Amino acid sequence: METRYLKTLLKACETGSFSRAAEELHITQSAASQRVKFLEESYGQQLLNRSGPVLVPTEAGALVLAAAREILARENTLMEELKRLKVGKRLSICCTPTFGMAHLPGVLNDFVMQNADVADLKFIFKQPAEAIKGVQDKEYDLAVIEHCDAPLLKSFACHALPDDELVFISAPTLKLPSSELEIGQLLELRLYARRDGCSSKNLLNRNLAAVGKGIDDFRTVVISDDLRLSIESVLAGGGVSFVSRSLVQHHLDQGRLCAHYVKGFQHLRERTLFYDAGRRDDPLLANFAACVFNLFTAGKDAVFVPIEVLA
Repeated sequence: METRYLKTLLKACETGSFSRAAEELHITQSAASQRVKFLEESYGQQLLNRSGPVLVPTEAGALVLAAAREILARENTLMEELKRLKVGKRLSICCTPTFGMAHLPGVLNDFVMQNADVADLKFIFKQPAEAIKGVQDKEYDLAVIEHCDAPLLKSFACHALPDDELVFISAPTLKLPSSELEIGQLLELRLYARRDGCSSKNLLNRNLAAVGKGIDDFRTVVISDDLRLSIESVLAGGGVSFVSRSLVQHHLDQGRLCAHYVKGFQHLRERTLFYDAGRRDDPLLANFAACVFNLFTAGKDAVFVPIEVLA
């Protein structure tokens, strides 16, 4: 039997109606209904109770649904294994823009040199929630994100990486004190901030709330999803921004920017590498994870620990 019939039954129970199931499966309502009817005729049992406002499984339907979930899970595992048998290895990576700009080039260079047989390497920049969903949906093989908290990561195989440090940056022409600042010393300036969904924006909002302030207390706020544009604007003396120190370290070293810490602020956020728990033994993912780890521990006495599932 083709698994599309089981998928249709499962979707009809999840959505409670043939019309919504058909919409999500991109088929007609009649086709969805006919597929379930085919199953009922095949098994000689009514699988769905159609008398109420929503479709609910009968006792027989519940048995078929349990088996369907197992069959579809096995099919998905089989498809993943078959993909890996194709000529040339493939790897799809998702990461947050900060990690991508500051660290991904070095990681990729190391990884490609060690894995010359990788025929297709794709990397995408997304915000944390989008990266998590992408790995859940198997759109990406692996992801690296910075985050303040991410309870949804508990279902993945994860490895904690060194924390990411965020600082306010300004141009020397603004002549801000280099010591720890009070938030009031920054509020009269223009703030270049990220869009909602970015963990640096989340951390900034939390920090401001902790000292009784909000983002609207800055003189003006410019929201941009372009990190380079924000940094260039600050370099030109246009205001301040709360960014990862790793993104601007070369400007700080050259004296083109100044870094500032604020009293009462948390300046660290977590950074995690993760992928599907069922692929913990995948050597390609383990190799990439090792390259990421080595980038952060170069010259340090540290040993890569195999990825474990978070408890």
